[in-house]
Amino acid sequence: MLCGCYTGPDSPQDDTGSLTDASSVGSVVSATEGGSSDGDATQAPTTSAGSTSDASVDPSVTTTHTSVDPSVTTTTNLDPTTDSTTDSTTTTTTTTSTGPDPTTDTTTSDSDTGDGVCTDGDPGDDTGQPDDNSNAANVCARWANDLSPAAYGPWCGDVNQCDAGDIAAAGRTNTLRALNLYRWLADLPPVTNDPTRDAKAQECALMMHANGQLSHDPPQSWDCYSSDGASAAGSSNIAGTSGFAAVGLYMQDPGNPQTIGHRRWILSNSLGNVGLGSTSSYSCMWVIGGGGNAGKPWTAWPPPGYVPHGAVAPLNSTGWSLQSDSVSLNNAEVSVTADGQDMPVQVNHLLGGYGSNSAISFIPMGWSAQADTTYTVEITGINQPISYDVDVISCN
Repeated sequence: MLCGCYTGPDSPQDDTGSLTDASSVGSVVSATEGGSSDGDATQAPTTSAGSTSDASVDPSVTTTHTSVDPSVTTTTNLDPTTDSTTDSTTTTTTTTSTGPDPTTDTTTSDSDTGDGVCTDGDPGDDTGQPDDNSNAANVCARWANDLSPAAYGPWCGDVNQCDAGDIAAAGRTNTLRALNLYRWLADLPPVTNDPTRDAKAQECALMMHANGQLSHDPPQSWDCYSSDGASAAGSSNIAGTSGFAAVGLYMQDPGNPQTIGHRRWILSNSLGNVGLGSTSSYSCMWVIGGGGNAGKPWTAWPPPGYVPHGAVAPLNSTGWSLQSDSVSLNNAEVSVTADGQDMPVQVNHLLGGYGSNSAISFIPMGWSAQADTTYTVEITGINQPISYDVDVISCN
């Protein structure tokens, strides 16, 4: 479950997951204090794999999403003026998700305790190599390397003792590398993790695991409740899967058609210092108030240039997206063509303040993105039209 859903390289995701993402507090350079002011916005249930829930900069804005299991719902309501939540309570019945194929979740822990070893795995480089994303071979190489099959890293906490423990260095480093992989593809700078936020995110993940629910505002009556964990919960994307597996889930962002908030947070100009916490089956990614300032006028997903088919295929149901802090997309119109043929899309104007001031999604209607195909995207109806080519490549 999330608080997202991911498909690995050129392989569809067969498992479901659910997630909830953070509010737009401090989400973008200019959206910390200003975002949606449209009042309550409630989202109808969807049938996409997994469920997600977002809260905008307006604390009155509440969104609810339902996963493939109609009993699985998430609701959030966050305070945009701080890195903590308001006095509302959010709960969710959750299901677990395996990681992306071939990026598998290799934990052997049971539902209550970790395996007691937090040193397994090779952390490697947290930003990945190579650096040049203008070369198709480089893109495929990094796509494969940064989503290595043994990247989870074990958890050594204990729910029965309310011990958050930690994940292996490999687990956290490789989660950060996966996050930075997507930012690299989108021409955004890498981010770093902050040890203090990591520790609080770890307490957050423990609470979600102990209660089998997702909440941005966990009540003090929860098992293993802590103020640090609650602080992280109000500032994080949250998933009912390990932290490493959650990254791709956030990028697909199923069940979240009004916001695509998890993805927008990962691609946010403001994302800087993150906090990464994970148990064997729950995780929290602190994204609020990161202090980043990438300054890109707009960011698209999938982005211009070479993109692995495995990154694009999951978007056939949740949609492509474009976000901006400086360009109003309220009246944006979208056309997508391939080989001179019109590729119909359904355009959705997303709620502001979820990692960006303004955003749209556009969902393929009657077609699916194919490898070895170039798609030309044109955004009109805005002050300065935007046009770019997405070169979908096979990275077998």
